[in-house]
Amino acid sequence: MDSETANRETCYHCYRPLKLCLCSSVNPIQTVTKFIILMHPKEFKKTKNGTGRLTHLSLPNSEIFIDVDFTNYNAVNALINDKNNCCYLLYPDKESLHLNAQKIDLQNKQLVIFILDSTWPCSMKMLRLSTNLQRLPKLSFTHTKCSQFQIKEQPKKFCLSTIESTLTILELLNAHGLENINPASFDLFLEPFLSMVEYQIGCISTKRFRIRPERDKSILTH
Repeated sequence: MDSETANRETCYHCYRPLKLCLCSSVNPIQTVTKFIILMHPKEFKKTKNGTGRLTHLSLPNSEIFIDVDFTNYNAVNALINDKNNCCYLLYPDKESLHLNAQKIDLQNKQLVIFILDSTWPCSMKMLRLSTNLQRLPKLSFTHTKCSQFQIKEQPKKFCLSTIESTLTILELLNAHGLENINPASFDLFLEPFLSMVEYQIGCISTKRFRIRPERDKSILTH
């Protein structure tokens, strides 16, 4: 296989170019909670720096659905309408259950957490269009972390990527006794994300290094 062919091939687990596959960095965590990642189509196209799929690969008990309006999305509605499920949407709201201080009352049901994987503007649109999601109780948390997504500017200082937000949820669920996860697993959860960020930073640095001589040359010829 030549290098050009390898560059074109895709890993159909992480959906990144085969030579940039991050699957070896993934450290799956088994959870009692089921996570549903609702991915905006624009995020699906971000093969090089999207974190929703990395989150899915890191959580065996998770699913990804791709759309903008989930109102008539059968798989989503089946989960919401299942009386054995206790469903929440991760979304900040005045009436949301604050996971730092409040414990979810499962009433012997399966906890299902829906996560919107998108930019804030697109997430707002997804929620506005998806009337079934609007009816779900909201879940939120506060934290003092700063996102390690150095290659992407966050809208606010304490906004987190999908995989970072999911880690925070797992830590809080563990603290409430709703999960029984070895804390050591949390230290490895972000490995694929950090590897992705490190690679992208390296690409940016290399690009700048290559461009600079051309800029210097053009200045000298004037």
